[in-house]
Amino acid sequence: MRAILIIIGIVLLIGGLWAVFGHGSYTQTETLVQLGSAKLTATHEKAIPSWLGISGIVVGALLALGGLIKKG
Repeated sequence: MRAILIIIGIVLLIGGLWAVFGHGSYTQTETLVQLGSAKLTATHEKAIPSWLGISGIVVGALLALGGLIKKG
């Protein structure tokens, strides 16, 4: 169980750091005009919000530390 917490924590920590330093993005497609079966769409690339990356860092660090700390 502790190993799973450590692995999940490290994955969240790395993902959070990746998002905070600006490498995380996703694409969003929206329909501008639709007339019958014809559509005009626009695709935008948006950055992952920094608060999401920071929360990933915090939660990942807490999980990893919680898995590493041995109960007395």
